[in-house]
Amino acid sequence: MAAVAVLRAFGARGAHVSPARPLGPAVRPLLQPGPGRSWAAGVEPRPTSARQLDGIRNIVLSNPKKRNALSLAMLKSLQSDILHDADSNDLKVIIISAEGPVFSSGHDLKELTEEQGRDYHAEVFQTCSKVMMLIRNHPVPVIAMVNGLATAAGCQLVASCDIAVASDKSSFATPGVNIGLFCSTPGVALARAVPRKVALEMLFTGEPISAQQALLHGLLSKVVPEAELQEETMRIARKIASLSRPVVSLGKATFYRQLPQDLGTAYYLTSQAMVDNLALRDGQEGITAFLQKRKPIWSHEPA
Repeated sequence: MAAVAVLRAFGARGAHVSPARPLGPAVRPLLQPGPGRSWAAGVEPRPTSARQLDGIRNIVLSNPKKRNALSLAMLKSLQSDILHDADSNDLKVIIISAEGPVFSSGHDLKELTEEQGRDYHAEVFQTCSKVMMLIRNHPVPVIAMVNGLATAAGCQLVASCDIAVASDKSSFATPGVNIGLFCSTPGVALARAVPRKVALEMLFTGEPISAQQALLHGLLSKVVPEAELQEETMRIARKIASLSRPVVSLGKATFYRQLPQDLGTAYYLTSQAMVDNLALRDGQEGITAFLQKRKPIWSHEPA
């Protein structure tokens, strides 16, 4: 698949791949430190966990004591969980959530001190950017399930997901300017999710917006009471998982491909995609099932 080839180009080679499915708390491989570096207290467990069931992969940021900061270790672990079996027909949708009251506080500031050095800083931001692009280029939809505060790169992670469902207690901010580090990379995803003037107010002031404001401005897909968050997110995920993976994958890739184009080019690209969609086995199965007034039986085959 073209989408998987893109994922490989964005770092699948050499990335840590988790053991065979199902993923879960019982399977928590250790993330190895980079060349020339070691963990401060020996080897630490991976800061994310993942479990897959019925086509739905749940990836959880699992370091609430550090406010689920997107440390280099967290980013590499998240990257691994996103890439794992990306081309498998058994995977239909990914949900990213977090333990604790903070979805993610953004980068770990202890990694951004002068002592770490410019090369390490570059690795942190390059890895973060790679993760955000992996989400965009992944062949299946990625849903953020947010219950709490998402700031800086944590807000960037929410903005990068295809769908974002949040509880009404959640809030979002890009407060880097307050500590002298403008949220330039979070601004990339933010500016593609909300109107420019909303993004700039968030970036210039660092002030948080509520879940309802985030919904109004387009950062979120839906806001629900905290008690309903998991149920509603799973409802959306199950609906996606019940559909044809190649059809959804083609649709996702086409949507993002046409988005920055002029109107004529956008219609040209999407017209071609519709023709390609009709050439898929599931494309024809869906039409046949509709005409025969029955439920389609998806093959999930790419051709």
